[in-house]
Amino acid sequence: MRLNFYEEDNLQFGKEIIDTILSDDGSKYLKNFVQLRFEKPDPNDRSATTRFNRRIMAYRALLYKAGFDIPSNVSTNTSGLFGQSLITALTNDSTPKSGTYQSVAQMLSNPNKTWATIVSIMNGLSEYIRDSKSSYNDFEREYVQNSSTGENWADDDLRKILTMFEYPNGSRLIGKAIPQHSSDTTTDYAEDIYNHLIAGKLVIIDQSSGEPELNKSSAERIMWHIFRKNQEVFREGKKEIPEILIYIEEAHNLLPSGKDQDLSDIWVRTAKEGSKYRLGLVYATQEVSSIQKNILKNTANWFISHLNNADETRELCKYYDFADFEPSIRRAQDKGFLRVKTLSNLFVVPVQVEKFMLDFKKPVNE
Repeated sequence: MRLNFYEEDNLQFGKEIIDTILSDDGSKYLKNFVQLRFEKPDPNDRSATTRFNRRIMAYRALLYKAGFDIPSNVSTNTSGLFGQSLITALTNDSTPKSGTYQSVAQMLSNPNKTWATIVSIMNGLSEYIRDSKSSYNDFEREYVQNSSTGENWADDDLRKILTMFEYPNGSRLIGKAIPQHSSDTTTDYAEDIYNHLIAGKLVIIDQSSGEPELNKSSAERIMWHIFRKNQEVFREGKKEIPEILIYIEEAHNLLPSGKDQDLSDIWVRTAKEGSKYRLGLVYATQEVSSIQKNILKNTANWFISHLNNADETRELCKYYDFADFEPSIRRAQDKGFLRVKTLSNLFVVPVQVEKFMLDFKKPVNE
């Protein structure tokens, strides 16, 4: 399950994985970067398209700086993205750092650029824009006056990307997503998984290895994709919505914790709204108290075996009539002995489940 972060159609998908990694960091420049979204503009709007392509170039340079392998077909052509007026302003700068800015101008003028060159250009432009003594403010005023849209050359989104070049920690943190990247693929694995599911296939996602942080962000992205796709079908009023059942093993590693009250979390949304979108959620855990309360409240079918912790059984007693079975849940350790509460039954029922076995010596039809 890897994504090509450089592919234009995958830019936002890859960015969302990075956003998840950066979400716990309170640094202002990282928070601003997380707010950035890659939404394609109207192709007939030339100015917006140029700005969008300029942001893509800066973002790809940031990925390259962070250590993401780059596909050979991703071009370093900056034609039309950095006009002659900017190059002239950089060349004519007379401030103490003029040598740096003139070097950037020379690199922009050179048609044969490498990605290392693009990174140097972005580093230089970032410094040029934030340097109050540079000629950038004069260039900006003249640019706005001559612009048909009246917009600044460096829009807010471009500044959010360029600011990442100022801090060594910026590219280092982004580099945590490298295990999720592959320069050889062109498709989005979340879309591939959804297509398999609606075709009636079983999809098994093995997250037994890898960084927990990346595994969690990948699982959430897949779940959001499934949720939004079925939600889209529902909103279109189609009669047949794909019925999908999601199983989560060791659910306490993925589902939000009991202290988390974020109702916008994808797992909470699925638990609360999944029924109308034909999405079912089955989760297995030994730590009931670690699961977010809104998920537990919306759980219709329960299969409880042995729990040896009073904190867990007390949490369980908040639902249905499990309080009547609390002593036996802690005491009885018989294999296959469950206390079952289903949507179709009003009461909790003790059940002894027989181990499922196949006798391969008998014909299948028997």
